[in-house]
Amino acid sequence: MIVITGASSGIGASVAQSCARLGAKVVLTGRDAVRLQTVSSSLPGSLHQTVVGDLLDGATLEAIINSEESFDGLVSCAGIASLVPMRMSSQGYLKGLLDVNYVAPMDLTRLMIQSKKLRHGSSLVYVSALSARAAPQAAGAYSASKAALEAAVRTIGLEHAKHRIRANCIAPGYVETPMLQKLSGTSNLTQKISLAPLGTLTPDDVAPAAVWLLSSASKWITRSTLTIDGGISLPIRS
Repeated sequence: MIVITGASSGIGASVAQSCARLGAKVVLTGRDAVRLQTVSSSLPGSLHQTVVGDLLDGATLEAIINSEESFDGLVSCAGIASLVPMRMSSQGYLKGLLDVNYVAPMDLTRLMIQSKKLRHGSSLVYVSALSARAAPQAAGAYSASKAALEAAVRTIGLEHAKHRIRANCIAPGYVETPMLQKLSGTSNLTQKISLAPLGTLTPDDVAPAAVWLLSSASKWITRSTLTIDGGISLPIRS
């Protein structure tokens, strides 16, 4: 059984489809009940579950933990993004991004570990972002929240290696998701996106990496961040 957060759209929905096609049972979580049910209804297989709610709500976390007796893995895709220069940001804005992108996935992970519901050999996968290291303009708070996530994941991988529990991140570049569309509406990202030699990614381009990290094919990979960015990390300038 795999828990997938942010499963109502974007990368989370694609990961759910990929896992279900390969025979996995999944617990889908998200805040939008209608979209979450639409994704769940489209999945092949049976015995999938949905938990509607906010990951910052203790009741939602408890419902996820109690949805199954044990879990084989987690793919944490839920997150928010916005572009605000640091000089224009507020304490509430900084805390909001950190809560959703770092505190919420770590709280869920903490409870999965403390409840002893992660099976021996489980795999934990977290969707970070290229900006955790690239640090583009106006993304200070977002970049920091993802950098915090990556740092914590490396520690989790170390602390639970004795149980063969692996913890890794995926750092995508620009991915065609509702989140990117929303950002594009407030900032002109066209020029930045065009720097990727292989073009813009889709959620279906990212999902196979999550599936690979969940599987035994990656059993020696832990405490790592897999970059999937279409080559934008190394732009060639003439």
